[in-house]
Amino acid sequence: MNLKRVVVTGLGALTPIGNNKNKFWESLIAGKSGCAPITYFDTEHFKTKFACELKNYEVSDFFDRKEARKTDKFAQYAMVASQEAIEDSMLDLNKINKFRTGVIWGAGIGGIDTFQTEVSNFAKGNGTPRFNPFFIPKMIADIAPGNISIKYGFMGPNYTTVSACASSANAIIDSLNYIRLGHCDVIVTGGSEATINEAGVGGFNAMHALSTRNDSPKTASRPFDATRDGFVLGEGSGCLVLEEYEHAKKRGAKIYAELIGGGLSSDAFHMTAPHPDGVGVMAVIKNCLNNAGLKPEQVDAINTHGTSTPLGDIAELKAISNIFGDHAKNININSTKSMTGHLLGAAGAIEAIASILSIQHGIIPPTINHSTIDENIDSSLNLTLNTAQERNVEVAMSNTFGFGGHNACIVFKKIN
Repeated sequence: MNLKRVVVTGLGALTPIGNNKNKFWESLIAGKSGCAPITYFDTEHFKTKFACELKNYEVSDFFDRKEARKTDKFAQYAMVASQEAIEDSMLDLNKINKFRTGVIWGAGIGGIDTFQTEVSNFAKGNGTPRFNPFFIPKMIADIAPGNISIKYGFMGPNYTTVSACASSANAIIDSLNYIRLGHCDVIVTGGSEATINEAGVGGFNAMHALSTRNDSPKTASRPFDATRDGFVLGEGSGCLVLEEYEHAKKRGAKIYAELIGGGLSSDAFHMTAPHPDGVGVMAVIKNCLNNAGLKPEQVDAINTHGTSTPLGDIAELKAISNIFGDHAKNININSTKSMTGHLLGAAGAIEAIASILSIQHGIIPPTINHSTIDENIDSSLNLTLNTAQERNVEVAMSNTFGFGGHNACIVFKKIN
């Protein structure tokens, strides 16, 4: 089968370290932490009192009061990032075939803020169900792409992928395949998440998944460091406009990079813990390389899942060493979660953007907050510690894994 080429023509980012793609990239290269004490609720009785919240984000800058009341934060974030990406792509919305333009989005949890508010209000009442009529439409995870398609009139495939923290990487892979197979010309894809509330923090605390380094929030997300004690919650959204290469070329579009492959696998091991030998991770990297038609030695950079959990970081790096062999030490490996925190279902999209911009600018963002060597991690690996590193990046890979054993891997190439 003659598969179509797929390229990236638009980017949008709303993150704890920058409210657009340019500010996001500047903060990444500067090694800026987005972590700070939580401001959204009183954390007095919570084990974790910090997170990577958005900074200087005002809902009124993007939505009128009536529209905001109908929309959960995770869907608002999706609308903001997608608007930037669509504008960045310079698509002429009056000329494209909207029946061949879709929206495929990722969200691991969806409208948890709305769910918490509505159920709490009911519990405080007299037992009479007086729910907001927008309760269900605000909460459901598929409403984000629905709202995007309604705003722009896109009438192609429209749905949400849910695979925990791999959700938006799954969405990107689905989008790749729709365009590759000739079913679509353009797909707006990415992910969003807004889980920094009592239910989100309390729930992850109950699992012992979050860092409790309350004395030093900015350094709490420390992937690969021997003293790491869990991940840091983040929020926001990332969006990519994917386009069939000839379609983009015909309209003279700016092309950031080519999306050349994606892989999926399952750990089939445990609800939350990774396989200790990284078996599922090895499988997903192999699947991705095969799908892209790449040899391991062609990969220059890997943005790891790298959540700063004791088990996850070791399993992932062990898998990378096994797959790439001697070439592993030549790869710039990093974790941008050290700066953004973990955006859960939006992580794959945000980290894909970081990988694409690494290709464009020839710089690898650092893994910050590293000070103590972990003897369980191969010391020959270049983990891009604490300072950004310049290098020519022809091929960049991004790993994203989710509770339930969901593994996704995507790979981008410099456009030729």
